[in-house]
Amino acid sequence: MKVDVYSKSGQVSGQMELPDAIFNMEPHEHAMYLDVRAYLAHQRQGTHKSKERAEVSGGGKKPWKQKGRGTARAGSTRSPLWVGGGTVFGPRPHEYNLTVPKKVKRLARKSALTLRLRESNFVVVEDFDVAEIKTKQVAELLKALKLDGQKILHLMPAANEKLYLSCRNIDRLTTAAADKVSTYDILSNKKILVHKSAIDVIVKTFGSEA
Repeated sequence: MKVDVYSKSGQVSGQMELPDAIFNMEPHEHAMYLDVRAYLAHQRQGTHKSKERAEVSGGGKKPWKQKGRGTARAGSTRSPLWVGGGTVFGPRPHEYNLTVPKKVKRLARKSALTLRLRESNFVVVEDFDVAEIKTKQVAELLKALKLDGQKILHLMPAANEKLYLSCRNIDRLTTAAADKVSTYDILSNKKILVHKSAIDVIVKTFGSEA
C-alpha cells in the first residue's frame, strides 16, 4: 500500500510503500482488547486497603453487660455493624498482572496501525529534528500538516531528547519511539504522525520476521 510522504512545509514530497503484512491486514479486535486490557491493568498500583475487624484499634472492652439491658448483645465496638468498626471482606493490596503472548501483542499493534491507516489518520512526514529545545518549531510543523488541536501520537525512529522535550509542552500530543509504542497509545490517539525512517523501525519490530 502506497502513502504520501509530507515535508515540513505540509506539502506532498513523495510516496512510499507500506508492507501489507503490517498496514493492510485483517484487524483482530480481540487481540487489541487483550493488549489494551493488560496495559490498563498494569497502570494500577494495587495499593487499595481497608482495615478489617482484627486491624481496627480499640474495641477490646465489652461495651455493656450481656443480659438485662434490653438491647442487642455486643462484644466489641469495632464490629462491622458499628460506626468505626472494621470492614467485611475489604480490598487488599495485590498486583494486577495480566500476561499477553508476544505474538498477540504484535498482532494487536499491527491491527491498530491498520485501522488508523484505513481511517486516513496515518500521516508520514520526512525526518526532522530540532537544533535546540523549541516547542514553536514542532507547533509550526503540526499547523502546516493541519494536525494542530487534534489528539496526536508522534512516533520517532529512536529516542531523541531534544525533540521529545520540544513536543512535551504541546497539548494532546504524545511522543514516543516507534519500537516502544503500545496498542493503547495507537488507539487512544486519533492521528498518528510518523517519521519516514520510523516505518522501517515499525516493520522490524512488529513484522513477521521480528
